[in-house]
Amino acid sequence: MMPQCSISSKNVPPFEFQSLNGLQQLAQTRRFKAWFLDQFGVLHDGKQPYPGAIATLEYLAESGAKMVIISNSSRRSSITMEKLKSLGFDTSLFVGAITSGELTHQYLQRRDDPWFAALGRSCIHMTWKDRGAISLEGLDLQVVENVEGADFVLAHGTEALGTPFGDARPMNLQDLEGILELCASKRIPMVVANPDYVTVEARDLHVMPGTLAAKYEELNGEVKWMGKPGEIIYKSAMAMTGTDASDCIAVGDSLHHDIKGANAAGIKSVFITGGIHATELGLDKYGELADLLSVQSLAMKHNALPSYVLSGFTW
Repeated sequence: MMPQCSISSKNVPPFEFQSLNGLQQLAQTRRFKAWFLDQFGVLHDGKQPYPGAIATLEYLAESGAKMVIISNSSRRSSITMEKLKSLGFDTSLFVGAITSGELTHQYLQRRDDPWFAALGRSCIHMTWKDRGAISLEGLDLQVVENVEGADFVLAHGTEALGTPFGDARPMNLQDLEGILELCASKRIPMVVANPDYVTVEARDLHVMPGTLAAKYEELNGEVKWMGKPGEIIYKSAMAMTGTDASDCIAVGDSLHHDIKGANAAGIKSVFITGGIHATELGLDKYGELADLLSVQSLAMKHNALPSYVLSGFTW
């Protein structure tokens, strides 16, 4: 039997989660046809795969699971798959990948959604520098640096400001937030192509565009969140696998994005404790077991209800 923990409060209905030693027991029930996998903090740390992750994917595939990467990465899906391949993952095991960056690109390109159709063509572009700037090729957008000439803010990164010449000017977070204050005063909408607040990289946490978006909402700015925890990315994954919510399970390390997103989409979830919440849970090394009472407390804090809890993406 897998250990169970119950959680209840005045604000959250009682629920139970099961603590897993690995995914084998769950996968072999064949209860779930589609597995939606986060990447950073689950499969790899941005630099290398987590111990056992590559083998676990292979075992999952052998169990008949349809696997899709769903990621708040601001890069296109093809770039995500190339990254996974470079880290040693067999990308043929996946049905595909859906990233926030891919969804953003598609919606800006198609303009068939009323909200996106109403956007203009000139934007303030917040992007990456050290990580590599995000290309806007094929979107028919004009990047501007003057807030007066901008129709909207496009947030891909937190390291630089895009220029009209296609390059990126390094800028610190405080300066980017100063630009956002000006944009908010002009009531310019924002599209955030990576809703994550932070990401894990070799156990360090790095600030992501979701932090800028949260700041913008504090300034009463309008934000279109293109990824988890919004339902949009889960619906796209279900369409890709031809499944409905009852057939799906999501695996992720962020309570706010992965688990809360799965809750909103009505699908089961596995919370990986060794990712971005590792320090909060008092974990010193990957694979270390988290105290279940600490997991309970943290889940309550985020109002996120995991179905299962696992230390790492292992079989």
